[in-house]
Amino acid sequence: MGGILDGKIALITGAGSGIGRATAKIFAREGAKLVLADIVETGGLETLQIVKEMGAEAMFVKTDVSKSQDVNTAIVKAVETYGRLDCAFNNAGIGGRGALTHEYTEEEWNRVLAVNLTGVWLCMKAEITQMLKQSSGAIVNTSSIMGLTGAIRVPAYTAAKHGVAGITKAAALEYARHGIRINAVCPAPIYTPMLMSAFEKRPDMEERYARSEPMKRIGQPEEVGEAVAWLCSDRASYMTGLPMPVDGGYMAQ
Repeated sequence: MGGILDGKIALITGAGSGIGRATAKIFAREGAKLVLADIVETGGLETLQIVKEMGAEAMFVKTDVSKSQDVNTAIVKAVETYGRLDCAFNNAGIGGRGALTHEYTEEEWNRVLAVNLTGVWLCMKAEITQMLKQSSGAIVNTSSIMGLTGAIRVPAYTAAKHGVAGITKAAALEYARHGIRINAVCPAPIYTPMLMSAFEKRPDMEERYARSEPMKRIGQPEEVGEAVAWLCSDRASYMTGLPMPVDGGYMAQ
């Protein structure tokens, strides 16, 4: 029996590590053909090797999502190679420095917004343009529980992730009648390289994060990837405009 993404052409940004890599492996397992994008070439090529060893057809495109030219090139290469684009997971993101709102630098604000929000919009712009030609497609964006609630010392990240949740809803309404579904996942803290480096600097954070979760643990990247695969599949055919918490119950508190 085929997987839930059998034969679908899928783009994943931020595919070189963390949630992106975990999702790429799940998409490969479920039968998708993959276009992997990341700004870090070494990580992206490692993920490419992993999914090819799993038997998936895949390619890697070095992409800076904050640059429209890079994003457009990735979509063009996907369509040139596979003829269409069925799914996209706009996952590339950065954490940014921790600082209070009045102490945040303009340079850092612009950097976080460029990748985490403008990057998602640039990807959607190119993906939707292609999907309109096909009259079908599914897009999932990575927001965060910080796209649904506030958090201290991460003003740019919180603003960007709220923006991702907002543009997900707006675009879902615009393209629902064109056969294009657009949702977002909103993970709680997940064991990714980005989070692990934060834990190294502040070891107390790991226990504090786990304690704040109803499930009393931090999530695994695969637990987000499974939700993304389902949202991209035809099994979620009546789902659009949802920023879906994948958070161990955090937002229910």
